[in-house]
Amino acid sequence: MTEEEKEKAKATAAAGVGAGVGTAGGASLGVLELAAQGVVTGLSAGLVIGLGAVAGAALGLAGYGVYRSIKKKRKS
Repeated sequence: MTEEEKEKAKATAAAGVGAGVGTAGGASLGVLELAAQGVVTGLSAGLVIGLGAVAGAALGLAGYGVYRSIKKKRKS
């Protein structure tokens, strides 16, 4: 595996972990409980959870980008 392939794998893993955390965060806000009580619909609950996953993935990639820039500065 080349260094470029390793970096792509790390970025993919960071996005995956971030998406998982974002999904858990969206669900832990009680959205599913509210949907079960009829306060919000299943669709809106799904949208909130999906947006949490997207936000988590974006933050995971951003964090990985910061890590890479710090790592590159240390090599210089």
